[in-house]
Amino acid sequence: MDPAESHRGLTWNHSTLGLSIHSTRDTLVMTFYVLLVLCVGLWALLTHSRGTIKDFFLAGQNLAWWLMGISIYSSNIGSGHYMALAGIGASSGIAVGALEWNSIFMLFVLGWIFVPIYNKAEVVTLPEYLKKRFGSLRIQLFFAFIFLIVYIFSRISMEIGFGAMFLKMVWDTDIYQTMLTVVIIIGMYTITGGLATVAYVETLQAGIMVLGSALLMGYAFYEVGGYQKLVNRYPEAIPSQIQQGNWTAKPECYKPRQDAFHIFRPVSGDIPWPGLVLGATTVSLFYACADQVSVQRFLAGKSRLHVEGGCLLYGYLKLLPMFLMVMPGMISRILFPDQVACVVPSECQKFCGQGTGCSALAYPVLVLGVMPPGLQGFMLSTVCASLMSSLTSIFNSSSALFTLNIYTWFRPTATEKELMIAGRFSVIILLAVTIVWIPIIEMAPSEILFEYLQVLKSCLTPSVTAVFLLAVFCKRVNEQGAFWGLIVGTAIGGIRLLAEFFYGPVTCGSDRQCPVFICGFHYLYFGFCLFLVTILITLAISLATEPIPDNHLHGLCWSLRNSRQRRVALDKEMRWKAFPSFTFEPGMFGEAHTCFWKFWDLFCGLDSQPKSKTCPENTSKEELETTWKQVVSSHASTALEILARRRAARKSEEHVDRMKDWSEELENPFWKRVVQASAILLFLLLITAHIYFG
Repeated sequence: MDPAESHRGLTWNHSTLGLSIHSTRDTLVMTFYVLLVLCVGLWALLTHSRGTIKDFFLAGQNLAWWLMGISIYSSNIGSGHYMALAGIGASSGIAVGALEWNSIFMLFVLGWIFVPIYNKAEVVTLPEYLKKRFGSLRIQLFFAFIFLIVYIFSRISMEIGFGAMFLKMVWDTDIYQTMLTVVIIIGMYTITGGLATVAYVETLQAGIMVLGSALLMGYAFYEVGGYQKLVNRYPEAIPSQIQQGNWTAKPECYKPRQDAFHIFRPVSGDIPWPGLVLGATTVSLFYACADQVSVQRFLAGKSRLHVEGGCLLYGYLKLLPMFLMVMPGMISRILFPDQVACVVPSECQKFCGQGTGCSALAYPVLVLGVMPPGLQGFMLSTVCASLMSSLTSIFNSSSALFTLNIYTWFRPTATEKELMIAGRFSVIILLAVTIVWIPIIEMAPSEILFEYLQVLKSCLTPSVTAVFLLAVFCKRVNEQGAFWGLIVGTAIGGIRLLAEFFYGPVTCGSDRQCPVFICGFHYLYFGFCLFLVTILITLAISLATEPIPDNHLHGLCWSLRNSRQRRVALDKEMRWKAFPSFTFEPGMFGEAHTCFWKFWDLFCGLDSQPKSKTCPENTSKEELETTWKQVVSSHASTALEILARRRAARKSEEHVDRMKDWSEELENPFWKRVVQASAILLFLLLITAHIYFG
């Protein structure tokens, strides 16, 4: 008998929700994973400096290519990807995997165009770049608030919702307590360690994620009989019950799509090919080039060569979700059609507690159905790793956005140490918001949650993408055009978003009351049109108003990227950037030197460490002697001002050297050729995959 047939009569333990009793081996595996994460986090805390803005938010700009590539993959592949990609794969086929491949093309734009521009602008957050580019505080604040809102109501919501769903089905435990434990563990190393610690922990978690999902993929393909069996049997994956009483489900609601193994679908399909090429590209551009979570890792790179290598490694890893998540979801429908593909509301309600369908549970159903005890615990660790890595990235990036864009707005004279403490407390606030958000999101139906997230992306990100593209590629765009283009674009997207919420998501077999001129336009088409509208409004207003002189744009635009002229800042440089180490001397802030405060400084990396010198490392003996004589002969504050100016001059020289390194690429032709060859190979793989599955 076919191995897959033995699973058709699968019944679940623990009532009708399909919960499974975890074994002792599963518990041991999960416990070992938690301890391993804590050990790696502690090691990173003890071995990396985290007492300055640059150290905490950019890891000292010392991340290697492999660390950037692996950690950004871990942070972007969350529990929502496992659940959503597998669920959509089960219901409609492989087209959703092409959305992941679409973003790989945008990585070339990120590594070769955007990151060098951001680096020359010397920014930590992307709203900072816009402030330097346009000299506008209102644009900076608007972007910072928009990013924070999107992170809380989109990314955090998705991770909590799908993570809780997976834990509820695979791990018979109290979801609130489990999620609370996960959030506390996340907070322990995110609050204290900064980006370096987060990157190292995420690298560990990425290894667990790839290994765990690859094991499940292997078991799934073995059960179904291989890829060709998947192709042959998927069209036959129909639930046994399609009617109840006088009601019969429509064929399109329970029959698999005929184009399930094609990524380019008709213009009226669920993911139409024009929408995939145009609309999905605008969303991918946002997440690749204008999203703080994605870009922050690459701003922390050692050099441009490392950044390009990290982008390519991330691109190769992004090829995997199609095979690790989408296709296993389709196999889950073949093995368990009565559960995953149910259409009778009463049956779906008994199985997953939702009357609209249970395809979102395709991944946990597959874990319970094909994985042996022990490996189920490993798969739980895999999904927990994806959940934790995504949340830590969101917390760290949100902390940077709040601290350097919002806190400095109402506390412009804040010292660097004050900013570091504010950044850590902002993470604590986000942790509290997440804990409060858990029971709310847990009650949201999975199908509605994912539909809401897709529409939100297409309604809010295109206008942001348009402003960033114009800021980099069109120097004629000024502050008035960028601001009003952003406002109008966001308002239009907000109207569509509110209409989607009010009328609810589309469900198979039901008529929607939303007006056709609002909701009848596919969200991918809408996203691309909104992108074009924002560009036209921004250009029209910019051309009707005064341009920004070139002396304010050197190094900030593509056409002036290689300019050697000194840029005159439109915005006032922040104090912590002008004197990065001078404001960070012990005893200057008036703290009570009690055991508590000493422990707090040590725990957070704010204490005076041996490697954190008061004077620059390259300060000569003669400079120190001259400074000391000035201290003796004049007021101490005057001498300190002189020393601060010398430090600023030294930093300027170091910045020139760094820009030289970024332009000359460490003078290593061999590694340049390796990166170029890897880029060509990745591009060819993408083209081949699109042709094969097209």
